Amino acid sequence: MPTRPPAWKSIVRRAWAQVRPSRGLLLGILLLDLLAIPLALLLPLPLKLAVDSLTGSSATREFWSYWLPAAPHGRNAQLFLAVGLMLIVGVLQHLLGFANWLLHTYTGERLVLDFRSRLFFHVQRLSFAYHDRAGAADLTYRIQHDAPAIRDLALNGMLPLLSSMLTLGGMLYVTACIDRSIALVALLTCPALFLATRKYSRRMRTEWSEVKDRDSLAMSVIQEVLGALRVVKTFGQERREHDRFLEQSGHYVSGQLRLSMLQGGFYVLVGVTLAACSAVALLLGARHVDAGLLSVGSLLLVMTYLAKLYEPLATISGKFVDLQAAVVSLGRA
Repeated sequence: MPTRPPAWKSIVRRAWAQVRPSRGLLLGILLLDLLAIPLALLLPLPLKLAVDSLTGSSATREFWSYWLPAAPHGRNAQLFLAVGLMLIVGVLQHLLGFANWLLHTYTGERLVLDFRSRLFFHVQRLSFAYHDRAGAADLTYRIQHDAPAIRDLALNGMLPLLSSMLTLGGMLYVTACIDRSIALVALLTCPALFLATRKYSRRMRTEWSEVKDRDSLAMSVIQEVLGALRVVKTFGQERREHDRFLEQSGHYVSGQLRLSMLQGGFYVLVGVTLAACSAVALLLGARHVDAGLLSVGSLLLVMTYLAKLYEPLATISGKFVDLQAAVVSLGRA
């Protein structure tokens, strides 16, 4: 029988107890993520500086006079300085991403190995009655396929959520400094995304619980047949066992299709919401340029920041939905 979806708050608390010995590595990944935030904020700046230098805006000269007073401030010099700044920021971003990738890979594999070894040791201590009731196939599935969820929850869930929230705060602050009206439009998306995320997360957790159970049952059929292959062949039960496997696998495939439809519908809803808010912000920003409240370069900068701002918003919403599979797997493990 399918198991009930686990209480996700309890699962997250127990998962944190499991990953606590690796908190130093997790802190290192978080610090690298935090270092990426100012670089993300700097990346659109060269575009604004280049556009404003070509349109003759005084804001660009003031910027370079403040940060590089000894540098030449002619139009061509300002353009080359903007290009150089873009190159420096891009190189730093890629170097930081490479270091993050290496540490992320090592930490993830270590978390999975530690959790699998702990599960394997625990399984050996369980009673014969439990093994007879649970079955070797389901226990194998939990050790081999459910255990990696500890990596998904810690590295692909907790840390991205935290860094996305900090990035969102930084983007909102910078956008508000440039144009408060556009920042307010961006904030209006948060309640709608929160309600959609809450609704879809519950449905996804229920569906994932059933899908995991069905996948484990299909694996159990394979192990039972291969473990008693002589008996199956002696009594000519190959077709019957094949049909039993197809039945369980069919339920698994149907569950995966339902999950795909739910996830796809959720991302369409998020994308449409963010696109509508971006359109409103563009209209508002264009009117501010027409009224002389913003320069063209500042409009490009604020729209780029708005796109960057929506990335952590979409990440926060998507992670809460995507991580339901990890929560269900950890509940089983």
